[in-house]
Order: sequence, then C-alpha cells, then structure tokens
Amino acid sequence: MENKIFDPNGTIPDNGNYFGIPLSPEDAALVLISAPWDTTVSQRAGSSYAPDAIIEASRRVDFFEPMAPYSWRKGIATAPIDYTLQDTSHRLRSDAERVIKVHDDIGSFAFDHLVYERRLRRVNDATEMMIDNIYNQSKQWLSKGKIVGLVGGDQSTAYGHIKAVAEKYGNIGILHVDSGLDLRDGHHGFSLSSDSVMFNVLRDIKGVDKLLGVGVRAFTPAEWEMATNDERIKLFTGQQMWAQHFEGVNWSTICSDIIAELPENVYVSLDIDGLTIECSPHTGTLVAGGLRFPEIVYLLGRIVDSGRKIVGFDLTEVVPDLEDKTDAAVASRLLYNMCCMALKHHDAPDVL
Repeated sequence: MENKIFDPNGTIPDNGNYFGIPLSPEDAALVLISAPWDTTVSQRAGSSYAPDAIIEASRRVDFFEPMAPYSWRKGIATAPIDYTLQDTSHRLRSDAERVIKVHDDIGSFAFDHLVYERRLRRVNDATEMMIDNIYNQSKQWLSKGKIVGLVGGDQSTAYGHIKAVAEKYGNIGILHVDSGLDLRDGHHGFSLSSDSVMFNVLRDIKGVDKLLGVGVRAFTPAEWEMATNDERIKLFTGQQMWAQHFEGVNWSTICSDIIAELPENVYVSLDIDGLTIECSPHTGTLVAGGLRFPEIVYLLGRIVDSGRKIVGFDLTEVVPDLEDKTDAAVASRLLYNMCCMALKHHDAPDVL
C-alpha cells in the first residue's frame, strides 16, 4: 500500500472523505457508502444533504475513542458518492409530495388524482433503483472482506444495505434505534417507503433472525399488533425504559437485557430521531423522548464487549441546517463511534 501521511492530532484535511482519512476503500478495513436520498419522507425532507454535511462536520471529530482506542488505524474509507441518486431524489420529491397529498386528501386537486398512478409508479420505480444501487455498492465491498457502513438519506436507503449484509453473514439481529417501528405495510402507497423499511426487511430478506426496536415510542395499532405477534420482533420501548428508570433500574441492567436478545452478528440501524430531540432538532420526525447520546454510545460499547460483532450499520434521517450545525455535529460523532465499535475486534492490520 502507498504510504499515506495522516496526522490525527493536526488539522484534518478537507478532502471529501469522512473524517478526512486519506485512504482508498481497497486499503481500509471499513468502507462508508452514502445514499443522498429522501424522496418518500412524509414530513420534513433534507436528509439527502446529510452525507455532505456529515463529511464536513466529521473533520472536527477528535480521534481518540476510549472505548476502542486506536481502532481507526485499521482504516475508515469513503466510497465515491453517487450524486445521481440525489439528483433523482430531488427531481421526484414533488411527485412524492403530490402523492402524499392525495392520500391525506389535503389540498389535492382533480388533476392530482388523474395522474396519481403515474406519479406513484415513478417514485416506486426510482426507489427500487436506489435500493439496487446501495445493495450493489454494499455487496461489492462486503465481498472484499470490508465492514460496510451506510450514511443516509432517509431510512428507506437502509433496505439494500441490510439485504447485502444478511446475504453475507446470515442469522443477523438488527438493533433498530428509532422513534417509530417502520412496520407499516406501505405508506401513502409507496411500496418501499422509509416508514415501511423494517416491514419490508422482515417480509423479504432471509437471514434476519431478530429485530430489536430500542427507544421506539410512536406506533400505529397495526404496527403494534405485528410487533407483538411476530416472534422475531422484540421491543424495548421508550415508555418501558422510562418506567424502568423511574422504578430504579439502571441503564446497565437494561443494556444487559437488550444484549441478551441479540445473536452473534449484529446490524445497527440508527435513525437519528431515535435519540432525544436536542441531538437532532431538524430531523423530519420529531418525537419527544428517545435515547440520550451517552446511552446509545454506552449500549454500542457493551454490545461489542459482550463478544458480539457489528457486521454492518446505517445512520439515517439526519437533516442538516445551514445555521444550526447541531444535527451534523452529533451525527458525525455517532458515526465515528459506530465505526470504532465495528472495528474494535475486527481482524485487520493497522494501515495508519
């Protein structure tokens, strides 16, 4: 490998890579792929801008992680970002908004109903294309022995990555940190909506043995019924965890209960709105409650220390703001922690 000069104690270069690390994907143990896409979000759009905003904010992340010292030396690389995804997402967002209006019957005109099916088909076909794109990117790097993480975009982008990871490892458990369950059987007519991603995963993807909803606190009756009747699903709701806290149960004990439900290979799906609102005040779905930042960091550390492996992960629904940099700053720190935890016990040589 070509000798690369990188000083984590100095000024981090503005080179378009996450954390400014000057490695090609071929040379690193962990590869980050990006999905600048948010066509089907039902509320505030903007997460298609998250990869670029997180790359910029990540230059201000300090590298020493006490829970996984020097794991970054195994290498974190940035795969080229396919900006045609972002272009397509932006182009079709107006179609998606018209479809949503027809479903909500808010301000929709006769013309909207007339072209509804064509708009819906365009959005569904494009979303399927995006999922295939992410699946192929993920599969490419997984086949070369890399750990792969995904930076969204909305949570529909996770489907293709989860599919590739499940095919690679099989028998995985998904730690799903989110405000909602994402178990809707289609939403606003979108077959691959961000609100349906875990429903689609459980329906379609072989090798997903467990889905743990952690911090979830907003659900429809149909989602709740599915979650309580499907033996693959285990919930640690926000309401349940708050009650335990109020009754004197500490977070360490709750984490032990969560970890006991996980298999050896763990996929972490982290929707930023699974955390408290102050961690991501501009995300599209604002739901009071959620995990605090130190709680999710502690949980990830405990998972790895238990001997389980993080074999893939995604970070989604981050909506950056031009003035308030909170969302991107918190997301970049979370992303770095996820990378370090995935690399901690990964059998790879230091390359930096």
